[in-house]
Amino acid sequence: MSTDTEVGADLPDRLVAHGEIRQTEVRQTHRVVIRFAGDSGDGMQLTGDRFTSEAAAFGNDLATLPNFPAEIRAPAGTLPGVSSFQLHFADYDILTPGDRPDVLVAMNPAALKANLKDLPHGQVLIVNTDEFTKRNLAKVGYESNPLEDDSLAPYQVHQVAMATITRTALEPTGMSKKDAERAKNMFALGLLSWMYHRGTEGTEQFLREKFAKKPELAEANILAFRTGWNYGETTESFAVTYEVAPAALPTGTYRQITGNLALAYGVVAAGQLSKLPVFLGTYPITPASDVLHELSKHKGMGVTTFQAEDEIAGIGAALGASFGGALGVTSTSGPGVALKSETIGLAVALELPLLILDVQRGGPSTGLPTKTEQADLLQAMYGRNGEAPVPIIAPASPSECFDAAIQAAHIALKYRTPVFLLSDGAIANGSEPWNVPDVADLPDLSVEFATEPNSPDGSEFWPYLRDDDTLARPWAVPGTPGLEHRIGGLEKADGRGSISYDPDNHDRMVRLRQAKIDGVEVDDVTVDDPSGEAEVLVLGWGSTFGPIGAACRRVRAAGMNVAQAHVRSMNPLPGNLGDVLARYRRVVVPEMNLGQFAMMLRAKYLVDVRSYTKVAGLPFQAEELAGVLTDAVKGDLPA
Repeated sequence: MSTDTEVGADLPDRLVAHGEIRQTEVRQTHRVVIRFAGDSGDGMQLTGDRFTSEAAAFGNDLATLPNFPAEIRAPAGTLPGVSSFQLHFADYDILTPGDRPDVLVAMNPAALKANLKDLPHGQVLIVNTDEFTKRNLAKVGYESNPLEDDSLAPYQVHQVAMATITRTALEPTGMSKKDAERAKNMFALGLLSWMYHRGTEGTEQFLREKFAKKPELAEANILAFRTGWNYGETTESFAVTYEVAPAALPTGTYRQITGNLALAYGVVAAGQLSKLPVFLGTYPITPASDVLHELSKHKGMGVTTFQAEDEIAGIGAALGASFGGALGVTSTSGPGVALKSETIGLAVALELPLLILDVQRGGPSTGLPTKTEQADLLQAMYGRNGEAPVPIIAPASPSECFDAAIQAAHIALKYRTPVFLLSDGAIANGSEPWNVPDVADLPDLSVEFATEPNSPDGSEFWPYLRDDDTLARPWAVPGTPGLEHRIGGLEKADGRGSISYDPDNHDRMVRLRQAKIDGVEVDDVTVDDPSGEAEVLVLGWGSTFGPIGAACRRVRAAGMNVAQAHVRSMNPLPGNLGDVLARYRRVVVPEMNLGQFAMMLRAKYLVDVRSYTKVAGLPFQAEELAGVLTDAVKGDLPA
């Protein structure tokens, strides 16, 4: 099979020579939302990710929302098998992947039916006509072909035989028709890249690296990509192309990053900053598995990864690593947290540092493995037997996961405690530009291990003597001469650490462990209240930050005042939060659960918090939250 053939690569030059290329109108626009949708085997995630990479390299601000089935290979051509990737890119600071697409690329009838409801009238619809067969239409309940009736009249429809054109372009390579059709996603990417003036060099280099061991596949995909570009350049169907200028972001070095990748980088950085080896004990689970995949690449940075036979073994190994003087980490999602709960309680009793990375997903039980939710908050707070308090950190965006991981490690090491980090599916799989920090600006997480006996008479090592400021106990590496000690799940005597069933001692130890967590130093919450006259405060946590911020922009643009605040430390809560809540007549808390944080706030501060909830497996839309906040400002929000 030849890899040198580039059918159509010189097409624009030849057509220019013959005067056959028309001049398309180029329109400047500030923002665009594109959604690629197709069968789960159509490569929509790869297509969207490549367009995102080019937007990031160009300098646009961006946010993404991948959405895919839980099945590894869902039934082809069915609604449950639809996979989509939405990208919002702009020449200004944006906060969400966008509510509705401006452009929908539908690779088959199922993708069209699943996503058409989100496409506003008048917007662009690009359809792969080759898949609109009677059989595929019947699979999703179409009684007639929407490409032939008037049902798509409200949209700017472009019918493109993507599979046929791709097959024709790849015929000279000798590739089979079936294999050639698999490159139609690259045709779609090329067409959209032309339409929005994106670069081509980065994608071509990516394809050559991805298929380095099969160069014929690399060149076939590149040829399909160029064919899509050239189709846009030569067809009469597209009369307009669009340009989105780079965003004016703060000076720095940027890269595109997902939440899971940022978490992994944060853990690696925490190991370097603490000068401790990192040990990840885990079991693969969606959507947290990418953390394991990434950390496994960093053995050279002192990271050891252990894929255990189950969730319990994973966290047990991580806690054992902490006992041995490493930074122990375990990653999971909601069902895994349930299995790890006993060992988390053991870590509370042992008072050892441990990071629990919980990438939340829809539940209960197996639930919605590939969809997002915020329903693990109360599980993280209270999901253990006995009084077993732990700090909880919740990043607000993909890029913030890096800082959140370092903060969680700082708390775990300083206070000798397990720490929950609550990400979620939207953050984990979503991406945005990340301003890569200067290493010199990162905090020192150095740890001082116990090296000498510490009992009052200097003859023994007492594992539960506490630091006066942090209430943390000393951390002694096993094998240190003279520091032999015993820890375990049975209650220990304050100070000495021997097993104790004394009621007064147990009461004291329970209260000391709680006081230690209550005393964790966290930043005060800051309030964004431009007018200083708002009576409504919208308070969020985790991934609701973007939709809330975008909704506040809309409400303020309509001439109404609303204040916004966001909480990263869920336990302990910021020290000024009670005063902040008391300043506003109405407090609205949007959550992707049935009101867990709102319940915590009502209980702690006795504030009449109004809860707005969603458990659809998808993030909030700015439009819906803007409506909620408008009602709240007008006093129409129901209790």
